[in-house]
Amino acid sequence: MTTPADVRLLVVRLSDSFGDFWPLLARDIGVPLVEWAPTPEELPPLGAAVILVAAGGHETEIGALLERLPAPAGIPVIAVGASVSHRVAAQAVAAGASDYFALPDDRDGLQDALAAAVQRRRAALSRAALAHLEAQAHAFREIVGESPALTAVLERAARVVPHGDATVLITGETGTGKELLARAVHYGGPRAAAPFVELNCAALPATLLESELFGHERGAFTDAKTAKPGLFEVAEGGTLFLDEVQHLPPELQGKLLRALEQKSVRRLGATASRTLHIRIVAATNTDLATAMQAGRFREDLYYRLNVVTLELPPLRERGEDILVLAETFLRRFAEQYRLPQPPLTPDVRHALLAHSWPGNIRELRNAIERAVLLSPPGSLALAELAGRPTRPTQAGTVPFPATLAEIQRAAAQLMLQATGGNRSEAARQLGISRSRLKRLLEGVPEGTEDETAHRDEAELDTN
Repeated sequence: MTTPADVRLLVVRLSDSFGDFWPLLARDIGVPLVEWAPTPEELPPLGAAVILVAAGGHETEIGALLERLPAPAGIPVIAVGASVSHRVAAQAVAAGASDYFALPDDRDGLQDALAAAVQRRRAALSRAALAHLEAQAHAFREIVGESPALTAVLERAARVVPHGDATVLITGETGTGKELLARAVHYGGPRAAAPFVELNCAALPATLLESELFGHERGAFTDAKTAKPGLFEVAEGGTLFLDEVQHLPPELQGKLLRALEQKSVRRLGATASRTLHIRIVAATNTDLATAMQAGRFREDLYYRLNVVTLELPPLRERGEDILVLAETFLRRFAEQYRLPQPPLTPDVRHALLAHSWPGNIRELRNAIERAVLLSPPGSLALAELAGRPTRPTQAGTVPFPATLAEIQRAAAQLMLQATGGNRSEAARQLGISRSRLKRLLEGVPEGTEDETAHRDEAELDTN
């Protein structure tokens, strides 16, 4: 994050004219002074509140300098010369300068302009600091749950969050919240004010993926009519999130490794590299170690990404976090669709905890949203929660007249249908054991009433 030390005056010297004036000027506006003479090999220092181009006697060189001067967004560049020509001033502004002042006549105007730029920079830094603190406070609030399995991962993440250069690998099944954790790592850390850029490595073919990551220069290939920065450049200062990194083609795995090792990238068709100042967070829902052993993933890249691993547990291992998440989604969707918030009845709680949730949090969220929309207002229908709405019962579905065994079997089948095929829930609502439900569905004859009751009681004791 930027600090007050970044509020300083950078003087880029094209000439030594008025050289004694710059320290006095910096003192008067209350900022440190940094002076730099441009060279082909060296970039200017970063972190200035305002950049002043000192060009007394070299006014014609202002345009060429500004073309190669990488001024950060929001930082004004003010040109200063000795010429009072309006044409010189207009050319400097056309080349990209915020303003032009001629010394010594415009001394007071220059000082006022620099003081205003410094004040704006300080205000921007204060807002950024406040936003950063707010982001840190809220970064992990979106991750709901208190189970030991989740808490252990979040405690581990909290230790790496302050270290903005540390590479993080997030693993876990589909739907466990890997992107949410990646965002928390970014917005809770020192790079929160910079971009969070994500790329799904499975979403693009290899031919497009390389250009998307590294960018290209004009004419690098047939359709490259203009230059385009890659996502590495777009994420400058922030975090690049590579989701489903296991799908990265082998030829790009080597390029990614070089970018991480050298901390620089080169656009397609370019001859010069650009330095990187970003954090890499990768995510995968597969075992990269197994992919590495099978030759599908580079061993050196695996170890480079696997610096700090955060493994998100599946929802089925998070106990009553399922109910906490369900309550959260109920509030969210009831408010979103302007419907009364349904309660989590004992039947619904039991059904939620009994389900294995192979789709994890994503499946739970979709199930709750569907049930809120399709259930009678203010309630949650188990059939809608399961995604298998029951059909209206037609006359003759329960046979009558019929034997008791036939009626019981038909009732068991209807209850199983009503619970979306959940045998445990169907048995619970019928008030019988799961094994007795199985016998009813299969038409297995029951013994005497006493024998059956005794057997069911023993089964319930063991379930």
